[in-house]
Amino acid sequence: MSAAAPISLDLVGITKVYPSAVALDCVSLSIRGGEIVGLIGENGAGKSTLMKVLGGTIAPDEGEIIIDGQTVACLTPAQALKHGIAFVHQELNPFANLDVAGNVMLGRELRHGPFGFIDHDAMARRVRPLLDMLGARFQSSTPAAKLSLADQQLMEIAKALSTNVRLLILDEPTSSLTLAETQRLLEVVRRLRSDGVAVLYITHRLTEMGEVADRVVGLRDGRNAGDLHGGSINRDAMVRLMIGRDVAQFYTPPDTTSGEVVLQTRALRTQAHPEAVVDLEIRRGEILGLAGLVGAGRTELARALFGIDPVHDGHVEIHGKPIPPGSVPAAIAAGICLVPEDRKSEGLFLDFSLTENVVMPSLSALSRAGFVDRQAETDEADRFRSRLSIRAKRLDRAVSELSGGNQQKVVLAKWLGLNPKLIILDEPTRGIDVGAKAEVYRLMRDLAEGGAAVLMISSDMEEVMGVSTRVAVMRRGVIAGVLSREDLTEEAILRLAVG
Repeated sequence: MSAAAPISLDLVGITKVYPSAVALDCVSLSIRGGEIVGLIGENGAGKSTLMKVLGGTIAPDEGEIIIDGQTVACLTPAQALKHGIAFVHQELNPFANLDVAGNVMLGRELRHGPFGFIDHDAMARRVRPLLDMLGARFQSSTPAAKLSLADQQLMEIAKALSTNVRLLILDEPTSSLTLAETQRLLEVVRRLRSDGVAVLYITHRLTEMGEVADRVVGLRDGRNAGDLHGGSINRDAMVRLMIGRDVAQFYTPPDTTSGEVVLQTRALRTQAHPEAVVDLEIRRGEILGLAGLVGAGRTELARALFGIDPVHDGHVEIHGKPIPPGSVPAAIAAGICLVPEDRKSEGLFLDFSLTENVVMPSLSALSRAGFVDRQAETDEADRFRSRLSIRAKRLDRAVSELSGGNQQKVVLAKWLGLNPKLIILDEPTRGIDVGAKAEVYRLMRDLAEGGAAVLMISSDMEEVMGVSTRVAVMRRGVIAGVLSREDLTEEAILRLAVG
């Protein structure tokens, strides 16, 4: 993919200190062309800061950056790109008003004629082979606004590959991809390695590291925690590297017997799949996993249950009482809460404080004579900060400043104050570290054991099988089957998912 000479990169003794914390403490990292290095660590371990140093967006306080044998005091973004360093960030920010080719070639548009008009056909020809290599299901002329999260991810990877890349940094590249898409991406990564490109692979999906990484580097509390090589790369070793201990009972279903039916849908037809009928029951005290391929209708079902999207037909009942369709207030009043897949755009007010986000759904209960009780607000937010182990020293801190795992806890906290009867979690651990995952699983178990019904939508097969009491599998808008815990196997889920 790259015609340039393979890169040689060494970060030596990189230190970065902020007024409130030491982000990096003498961290070193080396990578060579034709090598895939995995970088792991909990949120807050220093991965993002190290990547910003490498990308030139922040300068280290101490340490050296050595590229191809030459020492660089610090990099600028332009210098990083000139050295062939390309990023695919976890948080996607496509230009929705442009098509795929326009996004991929942004800032490097191909032009023609005396007036320098953009040559859309030439750009499409340049981008099309990249999309073919990635196995993309969309065209270079597809508007970015019409792409799913998974397709946006592939578009950003194509953008990185369109440069003269020598080091490709992938930050959670498969967080929105299906199993098939993930395998295609890993094959692309291996192909880049064989072409002499260095790949720095950052993911919380540890099973992928074992499949693709030649070497794994761990960070913990801003310091090097150790390396793993070849056959020593396994899940248990990586978890110990990240958190310094084993995660006991990482996947544990609720220790309770399912009770009466909480949610029942009868002949429900969603907007996304109006021809398909959904009949589903979720019981008190259970975690029902909802599996299926991207496009199967899982998120659309969640949005319909929560009243965001209208339904074409059918009934939704909570404890036998019907809920008016297409009404979020009615769903909340009935005890339904939704933790959406895209927490940043749909689950949080990023510029608001931790306190403001946590208490938002509960303001009426915290008000007296129409005025919000500020002390009650603070007490409520502090209670959930402790209960959910949200790592934030100040309650007035904007949630945009928190790590992904802590942001997810804030989304959970705002609904827990309502004591939900049914809580729907759409990809609840997407993009969060192994320690935060364990805490989210614990919260889900606590909710179920406390009498709530939990519906968990997840594309992580290991998660679905490990946490769920039962698993329902969707295919083309219908429930293709429901598996008891005793019948849960990856083959059984995939068989139902693909028909």
